[in-house]
Amino acid sequence: MLQFLQAGGPFMILLVLTSIVSVAFIVERGLALRRNKVAPDVVEDALDRCQGRDDLASLQVICQQQPTPLSRLVLVAIEHLPNPKTDNADSVQTRARHEVVQLERGLVVLEIITGIAPLLGLVGTLHGMITLFGDIGAKGLGDNSVFARGISITLNTTLMGLLIAIPSLIAWSYFSKKIESMAVEMETLLDEFLRKIYRTPVSVGRKAKRAAAGAHATEAAAAD
Repeated sequence: MLQFLQAGGPFMILLVLTSIVSVAFIVERGLALRRNKVAPDVVEDALDRCQGRDDLASLQVICQQQPTPLSRLVLVAIEHLPNPKTDNADSVQTRARHEVVQLERGLVVLEIITGIAPLLGLVGTLHGMITLFGDIGAKGLGDNSVFARGISITLNTTLMGLLIAIPSLIAWSYFSKKIESMAVEMETLLDEFLRKIYRTPVSVGRKAKRAAAGAHATEAAAAD
């Protein structure tokens, strides 16, 4: 392995540093995007058990104990319950965009590495060709080590660039899809939560209106 790196020339140093950065961000995002770090089951179960405003106190305590993106979205929804449902939904969406941006943190680095790693490999390839022809011009065609050194730089840097870019692309695609699916899931959970919470006051209000209308009809009939 050491001989492979040494044979790649000076641009191999940049490729090695790029690979270290890529691995670091892949591991960091892999740990940060675990389900229990984004939408833990305990918070989802609390949302399912919450059937009305009487259950909000226990739900709020659970969300405060679990500082995750889903918990923070639920707390925003609870905080804006005095507002109309549309205003509350807008507040939740604003916060959700912020949470998604935080989840996507670091993915742009993987995207950049996916693009620049093959380019660094190509630069190393050009450096190898330049070295090859320079040595041929200085030493002639009789020394086989001249060809070996130039071809080694050319192939090793190209291979290294692809070995960095391919895993970075796979990780970037996987994490992007995972964030998208979790965002849709959290949106669905919050939508159901808001419908359950705002449904009770509406139904009560309708019953009150019907009761009032019935009382007025009774009074009118008694007056006649």
